[in-house]
Amino acid sequence: MHNKLTRKDIEDMQKEIDHRKLVLRPQLLDEVKETRAQGDLSENFEYHVAKRAKNKNDSRIRFLEKMIKTAVVVEDNAAEDEAGLGKDVTIYIPEEDVEETYTIVSTMRQDSLNGFISIESPLGKALMRHRAGDKITVRVSDTYSYEAVIRSVRRNEQAEDSDIRQF
Repeated sequence: MHNKLTRKDIEDMQKEIDHRKLVLRPQLLDEVKETRAQGDLSENFEYHVAKRAKNKNDSRIRFLEKMIKTAVVVEDNAAEDEAGLGKDVTIYIPEEDVEETYTIVSTMRQDSLNGFISIESPLGKALMRHRAGDKITVRVSDTYSYEAVIRSVRRNEQAEDSDIRQF
């Protein structure tokens, strides 16, 4: 799968990779060396913790490098009043009589529990390029969909400047 990322996402990921390689990796390698010198490795809890931290850092570096390598760069060409990347969209769902606000973000920044939905999610796809007042159909699966009405669309500057969410 190719993740749809903005140029800023890729730039932020590269900064994290550089930090992990140039700052964290040497520190973690030093910790592994120091704890290894403390004796019997089978009973050395600190060594196993240090080794696990080093491996986790290396794993994160590989993950980010793969994300960048396989990324599809997306640009937001939506008009100011249209739903698009970095926009807060308030919708009304008549079926549940509820109003909700979401921020549309790239796949790397998604965090649906905190209101950040991906342009690849069913709701994100349905919202793209629509304006306040438009009625949309969100297709969740082949057998279930629901209607929503867009109440407002506005730019969210914080969504564009926030750091990549880490797992």
